[in-house]
Amino acid sequence: MSEAPPYIDAEAMARIVPMSAAIEAVEAVLKAGLDPESEPPRGVVDVPGGQLLLMPSSTTSYTGVKIATVTPGNAARDLPRIQGVYLLLDGATHKPLALLDGIALTSLRTPAVSGAAINHLAVPDAGRLLVFGTGPQAWGHVEAVRAVRPTLAHVDVVARNPERVAAFVEQCREAGLSSAPATPADVATADVVCCCTTAREPLFDSALLPAHATVAAVGSHEPDAREVDEGLLRRGLVVAESHGVALRECGDIVLAVDAGAFTVGRLRTLGELVRGEVEVAEGRPRLFKSAGMAWEDLGVGAAVYEGWRAAE
Repeated sequence: MSEAPPYIDAEAMARIVPMSAAIEAVEAVLKAGLDPESEPPRGVVDVPGGQLLLMPSSTTSYTGVKIATVTPGNAARDLPRIQGVYLLLDGATHKPLALLDGIALTSLRTPAVSGAAINHLAVPDAGRLLVFGTGPQAWGHVEAVRAVRPTLAHVDVVARNPERVAAFVEQCREAGLSSAPATPADVATADVVCCCTTAREPLFDSALLPAHATVAAVGSHEPDAREVDEGLLRRGLVVAESHGVALRECGDIVLAVDAGAFTVGRLRTLGELVRGEVEVAEGRPRLFKSAGMAWEDLGVGAAVYEGWRAAE
């Protein structure tokens, strides 16, 4: 019998690939020429009690697939709403190389993708971040913004649960940042805004947003859900992972197009941004809308595996 592939858990992943390395891995994949438009769509299968998500991707070096479950009823069971594993295979032989904690991988790669966008969109001296949400993605985005903007000094936190907000504020302070509970209106003083919730309606009035601000919206991937309003898309530079995903899964963009507030011809992609093909003009806000794609899991997962091998 062949030897079982190693399992790389969340603790090992955090040790092997810090946020800065994950951001570099995302940018490297795009600079190497991978075309997100050619990626197969996310497979969504309804199962009793929730959904099964399948996200495959491949390069000449690696092939991989994330298998995740979404189970809304798990909150009442004190279990995670989203669970999963990632299977990494050799690109040529398809020999199983490793199993990775799928949720830890998602918690790393999603803010890393935002970090890659924010690296090219945010003003160089960005010092104030406002985060919507208090979960793992919210904290990951604090780490991502800090990785690409060491000038970050303050984090405002907006969420519905005061106890979780207080705990998040304390976590930021323990990391050496000033932090405070905030309201949606506090986007008026933000340099960067990260939307990391399951909201289906806009989280803030974009008319309050400074002209220089950058927004990363990552919490939704359904065509009828959105985290930002039409006004932001009307005003700003809009970047997404791919045109196909944007028009299939990003309600922020789909609903703005349907309302006549945004035209598809204005949409730029993360690959274009990373390769320096997008002019980031002053005087208007910038939006990065992410739905999550399989190539991101593969790029960061491969970096985790290579780091694990080097440490062995």
